[in-house]
Amino acid sequence: MAITLTPGTWTLDGSHSEIGLSVRHAGISRVRAIFEESTGTLQVSEDGSADVNAVVRADSFNSKDENRDGHVKGEDFLHAEKYPELTFVATSVKPSGEVFDLTGELTIRGVSKTVTFEVEFGGQAVDPFGMTRAGFSATTTISRKEFGLTWNAALEAGGVLVSDKVKLDLDVAFVHQGE
Repeated sequence: MAITLTPGTWTLDGSHSEIGLSVRHAGISRVRAIFEESTGTLQVSEDGSADVNAVVRADSFNSKDENRDGHVKGEDFLHAEKYPELTFVATSVKPSGEVFDLTGELTIRGVSKTVTFEVEFGGQAVDPFGMTRAGFSATTTISRKEFGLTWNAALEAGGVLVSDKVKLDLDVAFVHQGE
């Protein structure tokens, strides 16, 4: 699959992007949340190769439940006071059918692991204000235990309150800044 982006620096447009996650709760339902503050750059070379760097503010976690948000931002999970940022630095981009694989180092709570996102390119277009934009959707599933997020509670009927697997879903827009 050939993805053609204008070479140069692109910045994440936070007001037109969503960095979300979902996790199974009590083994019966999914809880969804977003991170409301993120920054990122996409540096595209003339040869089409690209570098991607992203930073997400841990204390911007929002699941629409104040008590849960406080718990997730606290020491049992993200420990946002000590580890204020989650980061991603790409190491490779590879075509894979209709999508491409974006592999890189994801750091959560000071622990870095290699993860691969399956990414769909939404296209590149110039908006009515003359800004060149590009859109992407990406997904991956991580093990929260691999990042030191081990808190849990046993359920009376068996199993645990929070699953180990966390699905990350991103819908992001970048704006071209020039060379």
